[in-house]
Amino acid sequence: MNTSDIRKSADPDLAGSYAAMLRAARAAEDLAIKTDTPLIVSEDGRDVRLTAQELLQRRQNKSNEQPCIN
Repeated sequence: MNTSDIRKSADPDLAGSYAAMLRAARAAEDLAIKTDTPLIVSEDGRDVRLTAQELLQRRQNKSNEQPCIN
């Protein structure tokens, strides 16, 4: 299996697909929150059920994180 970072692909369509997948995931989360529907996601190789409330909490936690400055 090829585990190289897709964003570094020489093919611009392939490299851009990473951002498209992130947008699609965000849209799925938005819809799940709007309709109060849980999502099933994969985390560390396991299927995890996230409620709309848990999705909102994760977004809140991410917005409260301090950016990493090196």
